Amino acid sequence: IPAGECNTGSIQCCDQVEDAKSDQMSSIISSLGIDPLSAIGLAGTSCSPIDVLGLGGGASCNQVPVCCNNNTFQGLINIGCVPIIL
Repeated sequence: IPAGECNTGSIQCCDQVEDAKSDQMSSIISSLGIDPLSAIGLAGTSCSPIDVLGLGGGASCNQVPVCCNNNTFQGLINIGCVPIIL
C-alpha cells in the first residue's frame, strides 16, 4: 500500500518480515504470551518507526517498510503488517 494509506499508526521499518504463523514468528509470538493462532498476516521483528513526511531528507528504510496493526511490543515484534511503498 502507499505510505499515505497507513492509518494504523506510524510506519515501521523492520529487519525481518514474514508470515506470523511461520515457525520462527510463532515462537516469538508465543514467548510474549500471545496465542500464535490469533496472529493474522505478516509479522515484523526489530522494528522502528520511520518518518514519511520527508523531514531531513525523506523517508528511508534499508530493511522492510510496513504498516502494522499491533505495535505494542516496543519494536520487538509487530503483528498484522502489510508492506508499504515509500
